[in-house]
Amino acid sequence: ISDYEAIMAEFGTMSDMETLILEAEKRGIKIIMDLVVNHTSDEHPWFIEARKSEENKYRDYYIWRDAPADGGLPNDLKSIFGGPAWQWDETAGQYYLHLFSKKQPDLNWENEALRQAVYDMMNFWIDKGIGGFRMDVIDLIGKQPDDGITGNGPKLHDYLKEMHQATFGGKNLLTVGETWGATPEIAKQYSNP
Repeated sequence: ISDYEAIMAEFGTMSDMETLILEAEKRGIKIIMDLVVNHTSDEHPWFIEARKSEENKYRDYYIWRDAPADGGLPNDLKSIFGGPAWQWDETAGQYYLHLFSKKQPDLNWENEALRQAVYDMMNFWIDKGIGGFRMDVIDLIGKQPDDGITGNGPKLHDYLKEMHQATFGGKNLLTVGETWGATPEIAKQYSNP
């Protein structure tokens, strides 16, 4: 994700997307969009800005840690794609968290401004007429990396409830969450049985 409110050139233009949504609607079809809000690309403007300084307003949109005095990593979290989940950034002078590729820095959902920016983006697409979202690794947004917690963190459902109220709640939309770390008991917490 290098731009949440643009269409990747290989797939056309925003005008093409708007036409697709409109023409699908005429045929009784709703377009479901993939929603990736656990991480962005390292090419996203937020991350580019975040790297510039600790005072930058986007710095806290991501998860940064100082290098430990012993010269090791902030902790032993591993990336899903292998290796450590921490990447040193020379420009920033800190490590950033990436639970997937080092080109996919994790977003800091503890930051209220980040959450609001995500909700504004979701509403941008809802206002365009999409039918809902497939939420990529949504169970990771409640992570607490300093405690070694990645999936199903203690604030996860607070964030999901807040998201619901700020975006798709009360609307006729479909949401599907990718929660590959969920057990059957945990899965029950995601909906009203």
